Amino acid sequence: MSRRKSENKSPPGLLPASLHTQIKMDNFHNFYEVEPRELGRGKFAVVRKCITKSTGQEFAAKFLKKRRRGQDCKAEILHEIAVLELMKSSDRVVNLHEVYETTNEFILVLEYAAGGEIFNLCLPDLEETIYETDIIRLIRQILEGVCHLHQNNIVHLDLKPQNILLSSICPLGDIKIVDFGISRKIGNCTELCEIIGTPEYQAPEILNYDPITMATDLWSVGVIAYMLLTHESPFVGADIQETYLNISQVNVDYSEDTFASVSLLAKDFIQKLLVKNPEERPTAEACLSHPWLQQGNFLLFSPEESPCSSPTHDHMNKCIEERNNNRPPCNASCSGRKDKENIPDDSSTVSKRFRFDDSLQYPQEFTTDFVC
Repeated sequence: MSRRKSENKSPPGLLPASLHTQIKMDNFHNFYEVEPRELGRGKFAVVRKCITKSTGQEFAAKFLKKRRRGQDCKAEILHEIAVLELMKSSDRVVNLHEVYETTNEFILVLEYAAGGEIFNLCLPDLEETIYETDIIRLIRQILEGVCHLHQNNIVHLDLKPQNILLSSICPLGDIKIVDFGISRKIGNCTELCEIIGTPEYQAPEILNYDPITMATDLWSVGVIAYMLLTHESPFVGADIQETYLNISQVNVDYSEDTFASVSLLAKDFIQKLLVKNPEERPTAEACLSHPWLQQGNFLLFSPEESPCSSPTHDHMNKCIEERNNNRPPCNASCSGRKDKENIPDDSSTVSKRFRFDDSLQYPQEFTTDFVC
């Protein structure tokens, strides 16, 4: 009996299940038309585009099983809903529309981000499609979202280009942070130590099993900035052991070849975040005052002002379209798609420069009655 209680014990750092969102027990499919093809699949969820039957409005439906490997994971799902509720006032976090519950699963109806994940902007074959001023705007928005999280004592713990989407691709839209399945609330009384996240983006303190702090998310922001600016992944190795070694030793390539087209201020920004000691990393709020992010203010423009017909955007759309046309059709397993809240129809194949190591903690055994 004691062993069973131990196995079903919820992980630390979850928000209490005092939700404001009404969890509907109605038949979800009576109100939404769900597309059979998967938008994304993670270790514990599958996402499909859905359309409201009454209005035609597009959303992303995230289906989460209540039990995983025989364990009741309802508390983790309610935590994710609670985090989304907390972030409802932030334009930088995907919006939760409504929630349905069935006997076996929860269905989160989420804002649909039509621009796809910013990982598409990191790919080497798209290196001429985004200016540094665009990256400055995206990083500022990511930090604004992270600031909002941290003000509520929430750490995301899985920030990566695959979990940051765009409201549109042409014009280049605003970012939406997604996937709070392994986020945690940091308290004042107890330390949070977990091996959690995606290997390629994990901070050194995660690997050392040291206490998790807000600074853990800032390491990930540094990795994202590096990837957007250089189109390379700073720590990925030939295998997971080499990746972990690179992270623990902070082996980062700052060579002139890699940073040939990157400003000195951008390089300085990354170097201040990718430091082993989390106490030496600036906070999200302090990052927003960095000269790199400040100096671009007068050059930045809103998505409505962004020139959709520019050669860079035309090239990006062409590359995405070409990869989309060459992509194999979706099959029943969709095993090549990784954990994202939602990915639009133009998601691409990946470069060999990047790995798709899954987020830890959850086994990839999600099954659903909805046939692809």
